[in-house]
Amino acid sequence: QVHLVESGGGLVQAGDSLRLSCAASGRTFGNWPMAWFRQAPGKEREFVAGISWSGGATSYADSVKGRFTISRDNAKSAVYLQMNSAKPEDTAVYYCAARTVLGIRSSARSYDYWGQGTQVTVSS
Repeated sequence: QVHLVESGGGLVQAGDSLRLSCAASGRTFGNWPMAWFRQAPGKEREFVAGISWSGGATSYADSVKGRFTISRDNAKSAVYLQMNSAKPEDTAVYYCAARTVLGIRSSARSYDYWGQGTQVTVSS
């Protein structure tokens, strides 16, 4: 069984920074690609960023490229999302996800385990 727990969400103003964390427990975390997704009210869940098992490869949605950075610490079984220059359109519930097959994918269907989500609200 795998358990993912997100933290770090909150209310920030436009232009501020925020760091989300995802703590993993259970099976072998270090072998899996990880990703962050987000879902705003009335919208579908969308890919934000992904990272390979080693951290050597990353992928970002165009909407966050240059502002967000995904990273991981396999020794701590954790993945992070550094959000800089936050915008009101970044407001959403942010989810951490794990994929048990190699390769970063942007489709939510490709991920096997999900956290419960953490709310991020960016005020203008």
